[in-house]
Amino acid sequence: MDQEMLNEVLTGLPLPALMIGADERISGCNAAALALLGAGLVGRHHAFVLRQPEVLAAISAAARGRQLAEARHVIPGPSHEVIHRVTAAPVGQAVLCTFEDLSDREQMDAMRRDFVANVSHELRTPLTSVLGFIETLRGPAREDAAARDRFLAIMQTEAERMVRLVRDLLHLSKVEAQERQRPTERHDVARLIYSAAQSLRPMADAAKVNLVLTGLDDPVEIFADPDQITQVATNLIENAIKYGGIGKEVHVNLSHESNPRGLKVRLAVKDQGEGIEAFHLPRLAERFYRIDGHRSREKGGTGLGLAIVKHIAHRHRGRLVIDSAPGQGSTFAVLLPVN
Repeated sequence: MDQEMLNEVLTGLPLPALMIGADERISGCNAAALALLGAGLVGRHHAFVLRQPEVLAAISAAARGRQLAEARHVIPGPSHEVIHRVTAAPVGQAVLCTFEDLSDREQMDAMRRDFVANVSHELRTPLTSVLGFIETLRGPAREDAAARDRFLAIMQTEAERMVRLVRDLLHLSKVEAQERQRPTERHDVARLIYSAAQSLRPMADAAKVNLVLTGLDDPVEIFADPDQITQVATNLIENAIKYGGIGKEVHVNLSHESNPRGLKVRLAVKDQGEGIEAFHLPRLAERFYRIDGHRSREKGGTGLGLAIVKHIAHRHRGRLVIDSAPGQGSTFAVLLPVN
């Protein structure tokens, strides 16, 4: 294959690709390979460019055995590794190497593994507790009425925790499945938020928290899923009541905000709690991320509430914004497009 034809073939490939000649030097590459591996590839020995033993072994196997060979090529990055599957294919006396980016797939696999591990842990802990109390009730506490009542109360608490976790998992799964399906009907979100806040009044009263509602008097219609908007308001207000502090205020405000992308509706829930360190903020909406895991579980949290809010906001083509600092309380805001 002459150089002109080789260049045409490589240019036509959608993946980063390079050709290694019989002399083990790179005889051609496309623009995607240059972007991935750097300039000045042609003429260099492939071992000085690719370096990684697994990749070099695959190229050697393809050259010797005249059959396909694959390897992983890993480029360290500031936040995550860039991972490619290298396929080495014999072409005459040369070897064609293509690089398929697996980074997103690998990241999704890692997230899936972490998710399964977190769910397993979250369920295993209360299940272990319940099983332990059952064993105790069948043995030493069989005739102890006071102990039996105390253990049954704890078992009920743990069972309710598992119910909340399963409920939130189902909600999250449903929201993620619908995330690309934008709502097609307009609803009055002011009424939905007001109803959600009113339903939480007893909880606020029990915590001696004063709920202050503003901007909810006039109808505000947007394309929305009413159940999901209610859930967003409920999750944010409930969190503010739980973590805002006894005797404090929680402000719930609905307003309009204009930016280059158009007019937005802004639901903001502000508490007067301890505030949150800045390094926590980017991760707060991750599944099962907790600042204080023990405190969160004590207050009935599953670690999924903000993840659900984030995905609902995305479904509505909006976003979740968190503003907080130690000693200044926290504001959780959801911005949704009007049209």
